[in-house]
Amino acid sequence: MILQALVSYYESLVEKGKLARPGWNLVKVSYALRIGEDGSLLQVVPLKQEVTRGKKQVFIPREMNLPAPFKRSVGINPNFLCDNSSYILGIDKKGKPERTRECFEACRAFHEKLLSGTDSPFAKGILAFFQNWNPDQAAEHPELSEVWEDIQDNANLTFQMDLTLASEDQEIRDAWQTYYDKAEEDSQQMPCLVTGRKAPAARLHPNLKGVRGAQSSGASLVSFNAASYESYGKEQGLNAPVSEYAAFAYGAALNYLLSHPGRVQMIGDTTVVSWAEDGDEVKQDLFMDFFAGAGEDTPMTENELTSLLSKLAEGKPIDWKGIEVEPFNRYYILGLAPNAARVSVRFFLQKDFQTLAKNLKEHYERIRIVRPAWDRWDDIPLDRLLFETVNPNARDKTPSPEMSGEVLRAILNGSNYPATFYSSTMLRIRAERQITRGKAAIIKAYLLKNYEEKYREVNMVGLNPDRMDVAYVLGRLFSVLEALQQNANPTINATIRDKYFSSACETPAMIYPVLIKLSENHLKKIRGNVSANVYFEKQITDLMGRIGTFPTHLNLEDQGNFLLGYYHQTQDRYTKKEDK
Repeated sequence: MILQALVSYYESLVEKGKLARPGWNLVKVSYALRIGEDGSLLQVVPLKQEVTRGKKQVFIPREMNLPAPFKRSVGINPNFLCDNSSYILGIDKKGKPERTRECFEACRAFHEKLLSGTDSPFAKGILAFFQNWNPDQAAEHPELSEVWEDIQDNANLTFQMDLTLASEDQEIRDAWQTYYDKAEEDSQQMPCLVTGRKAPAARLHPNLKGVRGAQSSGASLVSFNAASYESYGKEQGLNAPVSEYAAFAYGAALNYLLSHPGRVQMIGDTTVVSWAEDGDEVKQDLFMDFFAGAGEDTPMTENELTSLLSKLAEGKPIDWKGIEVEPFNRYYILGLAPNAARVSVRFFLQKDFQTLAKNLKEHYERIRIVRPAWDRWDDIPLDRLLFETVNPNARDKTPSPEMSGEVLRAILNGSNYPATFYSSTMLRIRAERQITRGKAAIIKAYLLKNYEEKYREVNMVGLNPDRMDVAYVLGRLFSVLEALQQNANPTINATIRDKYFSSACETPAMIYPVLIKLSENHLKKIRGNVSANVYFEKQITDLMGRIGTFPTHLNLEDQGNFLLGYYHQTQDRYTKKEDK
């Protein structure tokens, strides 16, 4: 299903003119060698373009539509019209002159094979270049001196004559296409597992570039690189036949997605790419905007996000940036993770917009909780939620990859959150002895979803003064006792939270008698402040009357309610009177 969806996406992109037909691909090129009709090197033309990376302006290679490069391992395998300096010029700084010369000779022979019968002046110029070029004298060429170091640093080179690039010459293009099509015809024909048609089978699948943590030269999604993975005498890709066309198509589509930052999101160590069925950019942007949530740095306000998600969830079409998005339009989400020389699939989800909108809307409603005045996020994005489970002092601040994938699947599928999400958050709260908005949101969402029947009618967004749940009231009481201590000792460095927070959350019967006794001393200290004394006495009396007997132990569910009670009461204390 993954390869079929990607092939379909590729065909949509070809129709829109965003990707080339089979045999061609986007290649990063740094320089063009401008040659004359006699093959002489006239100029080295820089093709790099300036882009903004962070706060800096950097020059990066330009992506150009060129003959698809071959997949290399350790052998010598030249590409057509575009390659590195080892193949095009016969120079490099690898310290292996014999191999470099072999690369150049192989590249010359390959171009002679494809262009020898072509009448194009450009093709004849390329052939003359390879015949006349002497790698031993390359260092003396005046046009190479300024870019000598950079050009040997694995930079891709192509050819140019006057203002025309070699890939723009129609006769040269036809020569390559004829060669590519004939190579496919000569390959072994097998039924393709993706298209279902009988076609030449791909022995090697394309490299994917852009998966974080994978090899920079590219990694395969499908490969057979050991005898233990092969059967019935078949080698490499023939064990699970995918046609050359399908392999090229899914590789081109996936590399297109990975090369566009707006289509990629990092969840833990997982590189997540997503796309709409018809390849429409606006629909794809819309989903990424949904996933980013609402806040100061996101494209949507909270009202816009809620309104759009609600309409789609109800099965109504919406208008976004002049494009009509139908609820039945399908959307795909693919999670990829590095795995040695391969890429492993963490998850693959395919849903229509209505289902995704419904599940996202419900998730945002579950994590919605009273927020501090300084917090700029209306809705907390997933990456920020996951970060709440990470030790802030750890070197590696990456959330657990397995948990991250499970949480994303749970959100998009509308299923229960994984227990590790909840338990990891509880561990961080015990260690840090404080509860942030994100941690409170995780606890609230987990209880509302995983104990749906129990908490369906319970208001858990902000302070619920009518709620009689003992664990929740205990959390509120702890917050009141902490505020009392701070009021009685304004210059205190460590409060009861630093000493008793975890114990009060787990074993209230052991700790609360101590805390109540301390509170009596604190009340005596503020006796002169009549209003504060009355306020705290009234609060403590009211909450104590709801508890009765202190429970000896709170389970994980009750501990979550305790923490929510503490968070709600604390935030209510800091809320301005007019906001109430």
